[in-house]
Amino acid sequence: MEALIAVPKQRFPCTPRGRNLTRPLRPPRPSLTFRQQTFSAVAAPARQQVTHSMPPEKVEVFKSLEGWASEWVLPLLKPVEQLWQPQDFLPDPAQPFDAFSEQVRELRDRTAELPDEYFVVLVGDMITEDALPTYQTMINTLDGVRDETGASASPWAKWTRSWTAEENRHGDLLRTYLYLSGRVDMRMIERTVQYLISAGMDPGTENNPYLGFVYTSFQERATFVSHGNTARLAKDGGDPVLARICGSIAADERRHENAYSRIVEKLLEVDPTGAMLAIADMMRKKITMPAHLMYDGCDPRLFEHFSAVAQRLGVYTADDYADILEFLIGRWKLEKLEGLTGEGRRAQDFVCGLAPRIRKLQERADERARKMGPQGARFSWIFNKEVAL
Repeated sequence: MEALIAVPKQRFPCTPRGRNLTRPLRPPRPSLTFRQQTFSAVAAPARQQVTHSMPPEKVEVFKSLEGWASEWVLPLLKPVEQLWQPQDFLPDPAQPFDAFSEQVRELRDRTAELPDEYFVVLVGDMITEDALPTYQTMINTLDGVRDETGASASPWAKWTRSWTAEENRHGDLLRTYLYLSGRVDMRMIERTVQYLISAGMDPGTENNPYLGFVYTSFQERATFVSHGNTARLAKDGGDPVLARICGSIAADERRHENAYSRIVEKLLEVDPTGAMLAIADMMRKKITMPAHLMYDGCDPRLFEHFSAVAQRLGVYTADDYADILEFLIGRWKLEKLEGLTGEGRRAQDFVCGLAPRIRKLQERADERARKMGPQGARFSWIFNKEVAL
């Protein structure tokens, strides 16, 4: 068991172990997937930060919805006693040493056949989950719904704290499973998490809960899709326990998506133009993935490369992005929304016509990528092994 906790001394943390240091690594070739245009922070257009864009009188909208939130949002949380905990899926350290060691050996046997690129996307998902402090901070910037005291009794604050507590299990579980697998460089992963939390995020929500809840509706749907696909790949790769782990996380994300989508539905009911403009605003900016500023101290294009692997494996793709948009358009009945101003109708037309444009752009990007031929990148998370993009 000593091998599980030993920390290797690395003078050159971004260099593969045993590599001839006189020969430089071949730099990764550029990737031109659609994800660079839509999902990557590297290619995302720089925008000036805007704060407190919601008119002050709109705060009253959220105050008036507190009773509704208590009745329709808070019930989507689960009592702690009814929720799974990470230990439910992991080797039991309370067992005698030999029994615990055998459970770890079985875990390692199950993960031994999973390909390196699978661990790239699983680590990327874990790092995204582990940057949870950033996401709670972002939600608590939103005017009218923030947790003003840190223990506020408002339903909005109760939701944010309990949502954070539920989400916290995800990173804990994935991190421990990856640690026990022996397939990843935990120190480089931990560095990436520290860099990411330090960097924060700017999804363009402008302290505006209209924008914030549109963003979280989309983002929770995206994480539901991503974890669902990692579950499928784990099952196909011969690790049913990891499949149950990813599937359980996906179920949480689906429930959280339902809560945020309900909030936007209600905003469309009480303020159709304001909510429609917010949806169009976020889609014009493009939904920036929460870990878009990830960095490991080695690869300045780390998120772009991680995203390209996820796209290739079918874990989260440009088609998924368009599918999520179409799903939300249908759920929110945007095509049939009435009572809009002229500006609201223009926003409605833009959003409802966007998914086909996204798919067409993806087709063009795929064609360019095919002409460029195979590409690859090294990931410090898997000991600087190279995987195809």
